[in-house]
Order: sequence, then C-alpha cells, then structure tokens
Amino acid sequence: MIYFASDVHLGLRIYDPAEREERFVSWLKSLPRVKGDKLILLGDIWDFWYEYKHVVPKQGVRVVAQLIDLMDNGMEVWFFPGNHDIWTFHFFEELGIKVVHNQPLVIEHEGKKIMLAHGDGLGKTKLSYRLMLKVFHSKFCQTLFSGIHPSLAFRWALDWSHSNRRTHKPYVWRGDKEPLYQYALKQDKNIGLFVFGHYHCGVDEVLPDGARLVVLKDWLDGGTPHFTLE
Repeated sequence: MIYFASDVHLGLRIYDPAEREERFVSWLKSLPRVKGDKLILLGDIWDFWYEYKHVVPKQGVRVVAQLIDLMDNGMEVWFFPGNHDIWTFHFFEELGIKVVHNQPLVIEHEGKKIMLAHGDGLGKTKLSYRLMLKVFHSKFCQTLFSGIHPSLAFRWALDWSHSNRRTHKPYVWRGDKEPLYQYALKQDKNIGLFVFGHYHCGVDEVLPDGARLVVLKDWLDGGTPHFTLE
C-alpha cells in the first residue's frame, strides 16, 4: 500500500491549527504498520520550515514522532518538499526519511509508472512565481536567511504566510485549462498515474490518453484528505 497526503500547513493560523495537527497525527496513528508500505508526503506539511545548523522547528514535533514510529515498524516515509517547506537540509534524512528534492519523480508500483511531485512550478506559471522560486532555492539567499535569529525568522515567515491567507478560499479547478493538466498531457505516455499536491483542491480524473490525474485536497478545513494506492 502507498498512502499519500499533502498541504497540512502545520502552524498556519487559520481555522484551528491545534485541531488540524491533532487530526493529522490521528490519521498517522491509524495507518497499519506494514513492512514495505509507503507513506508519501507531497509537500507543505509545514506552513514554514527552516533548518538552521543546530536548530529545527518545534512545530509538529508529534508529527515527527509518528513518522519515526512508522519507520520503526518497517514503513518507508518519503517527503517531497513543497514551496512552504523547501528548506529541508539534513534533519529528515538523519531520521531515515527519503527526501526528494529533484521533482517530479517517476516511480513504478505494481508494474505502473507513477509521477509524483508537490506540483508547484509545473507547466506554464507566472514569471513572478518562477523568480520567487529561484530566490527560495538560492544557496546565497538561504545563507543570508540563516543569519536571522530563529525566533525572529519564524515569526516573520508565519506572519507573512498568515497575511497572505487570512481567509481560505477553495481553489476552483479548471480542468483541461490548468497548466498542471496540460503538463501531464505532455509527459511519457507510459505514465499511468500522476499524483500532486499544492492546489488545495481534490481532483481525480482521467486524462484523454487514459492516465489518471490526482490532486490532493488540503487539510485546512476538516476531514482526513489522502489518497491510497493498493
């Protein structure tokens, strides 16, 4: 079995952050501990994550504990950093989590090729967003940011994120007009399944070439949004 989840945004101060974390932890606890099964987290699990050399965030420590428990019981945990938690350097790898920085990634499961990614930046995107991603991925900018005291850096980053999302308006998926949809159409025709996050909306549809496109819903406003592949 492979379990997928994304866009929990731990720490984001809309709705009830504590309830959202508890809901996600409860879902992780409910997963069967079966050796060889996989949990694949497709980004933005944290609303902001930055690893200093000797400091990691305290937000979501119970989530980290559950991920360790899953791995101790034989499951594999994969993490695809999203645009909110891209600054993962060594901490997760030291825990035994497989961190996938080079996205998208194509894997095989039961003879089927599957493309996985957080989903941002795929297809035609605004120049301003592409430039922002370049800044976020810049080693120079990361080094500059690391000089800010963690208390100030996290307060600033979380305040900025909150100010940009004071209200949560569900994203309206536009079907074949979506850049992500068009991106999937242009990929290897042997890929039978695409699984992405980022868009905060639940999508599960069949492309014209027969491939399946799944976009995971976020965890912000209730439920346990996930996708399971047997």
